[in-house]
Amino acid sequence: MALSSLPLRHELKYFISPKQYHLLSSALDRVLERDPNGDENNEYHIRSLYFDTVFDDALFDKLAGVQDRNKYRIRIYNFSDKVIKLECKSKFGTLISKRSISIPRDLCEQLIAGDPAGLENTRSGLLNEVFREMTVNLLHPVVLVDYVREAYLHPAEEVRITFDKQLRTGLRSLDLFNPMVPTIPPFEHGEMILEVKYNRMLPSYIRDLLSTYCPNAVQSAISKYVWCRRYEELDPDM
Repeated sequence: MALSSLPLRHELKYFISPKQYHLLSSALDRVLERDPNGDENNEYHIRSLYFDTVFDDALFDKLAGVQDRNKYRIRIYNFSDKVIKLECKSKFGTLISKRSISIPRDLCEQLIAGDPAGLENTRSGLLNEVFREMTVNLLHPVVLVDYVREAYLHPAEEVRITFDKQLRTGLRSLDLFNPMVPTIPPFEHGEMILEVKYNRMLPSYIRDLLSTYCPNAVQSAISKYVWCRRYEELDPDM
């Protein structure tokens, strides 16, 4: 898909400490809107099943620092099949874009089984693209990624600030809807990921909050997908 046809956003990522999280979360809760999908604690569970090619192009492109790349995944919330999203997250240098389409469970199961039959006949550009990747590059599911998200929103520049907690990898399991799948944390010290997304400019008062409560946080090209594949005798240079 042409770069000019995609809505592009900025995405900043940081590892933060529990203290930084508590201070910044409390401050954001006073000035921004909570994510309407959150529970009483403004949290919800995300499980993504990531896909990669037979040559692990998404993994090795990320490790090599390739500027323009795609990642395909199926995402569910709170272990439910009520909302199932097929997504492609694209990276263009320092900017990102995400295309997403809701799919029924039977199609989800078909994709997990590696069967692209019929996708070439749909009106969805994303499904057509997945058909091509599955038939040409043998795109297939590779790893489950679980975490708890806490999110805050602001309408100006569509700012979205998230705290991703309790990251866990399902290793080689593809059992997307099973809440009892054994998972393990890829981090040794329970690290937390702060993500800041916005369109063109981050409002100055939000930037000030970030610098006040996370003054030493260093921006990093963190990939939950790569971290969750670290037990495959690979060297994820995040």
